[in-house]
Amino acid sequence: MKKFEVGKQYSTTSICNHECVWTYTVTARTEKTITLTDGRETFKCRINQKISEYSNTETVYPLGRYSMAPSLTA
Repeated sequence: MKKFEVGKQYSTTSICNHECVWTYTVTARTEKTITLTDGRETFKCRINQKISEYSNTETVYPLGRYSMAPSLTA
């Protein structure tokens, strides 16, 4: 399975607007959570096990889980 690595940057785009891009840097991780920063705020996100196993890459929702929420994958 592809995993998040500390120190690397990951990006995702909005479902509604492809010009809206969120970029996060992984600052720390455990087996089930990662800590992200966007330069202003720090977020602690739980790795979604079901989606991660299905896609064979770790997946988190840095802005919360709702119908059009951006997902960040390793």
